[in-house]
Amino acid sequence: MNTPAALRATPSRGQHQRPGKAGSAGFPGSGPALDDGPVAEGREFVWSDADFGRIKALIYQKAGISLHDGKHAMVYSRVSRRLRETGHASFKDYLDWLERHDGAEWQEFINALTTNLTAFFRESHHFDALAQLLRSKPGHAWRIWCAAASTGEEPYSIAMTCAEVLGANGQYEIVNSDIDTKVLATAQRGVYKVDGNKGLSAERLQRFFLRGKGANAGYMRVKPELQKHMSFLPVNLVQELPLRDTFDVVFCRNVMIYFDAGTQRAVLERIHRVMRPGGTLFVGHAENFSDARSLFQLRGKTVYERL
Repeated sequence: MNTPAALRATPSRGQHQRPGKAGSAGFPGSGPALDDGPVAEGREFVWSDADFGRIKALIYQKAGISLHDGKHAMVYSRVSRRLRETGHASFKDYLDWLERHDGAEWQEFINALTTNLTAFFRESHHFDALAQLLRSKPGHAWRIWCAAASTGEEPYSIAMTCAEVLGANGQYEIVNSDIDTKVLATAQRGVYKVDGNKGLSAERLQRFFLRGKGANAGYMRVKPELQKHMSFLPVNLVQELPLRDTFDVVFCRNVMIYFDAGTQRAVLERIHRVMRPGGTLFVGHAENFSDARSLFQLRGKTVYERL
């Protein structure tokens, strides 16, 4: 859902594929609501309130994402790409076709409408709190779930924190998920542009990344010794979770803001079921779960304890 992080059910705010493991340093404004007639001059496709309403209903049904009327321009821009890719001449034709089929295009539709804003060590106070938590039980076998992995900057920030506190022999497993399969594939590859490393110190760049050479100059890859602690799978948070073992820590940041109150509560109940009592939940700076006091107790700045 990082910001689907939406969704990250992500989920994509998600779902993502399974590239191979890391190797050596050589590696490959919102517009106004519109009426049902043809819209603004210059647009490639006719766009109507009816089209927006159908898309709004479908993304809520499939991913729990609530779109408000100020999202017309964003939705037009993103879904029109799917019309071009699939060869449809109108939103109505595309949506009619989509609803008649149960195939891979549904995932592409979800991917198009999820938002993935992330960075290394974003909201840095959470990683300070995580480090403090890890120090409290240095010999523990930690299980951590990053529920909106996006393109991977958040999961690898978690992994770097674990490595720094627990050392080379530390026991930790990080399960990473998203509803958007394309960003999840990027996260699993762990390859980033060197000039996109905002948030990383020179020390962390040296310790945890390999620099690309030759044709890969300008890129960096997460080192295998960090990636070995990571696993990746697509998860839609508004559906039953495909997770068996429970977690000590869950990062679910900037995902709930895309859900209405009822969906938020249902997702929190699912997260609660896969956390150990006393576990720690990290959420986004704009998220507040005061209506879920029976599930989680606020313990710090956007840090909750699982009851």
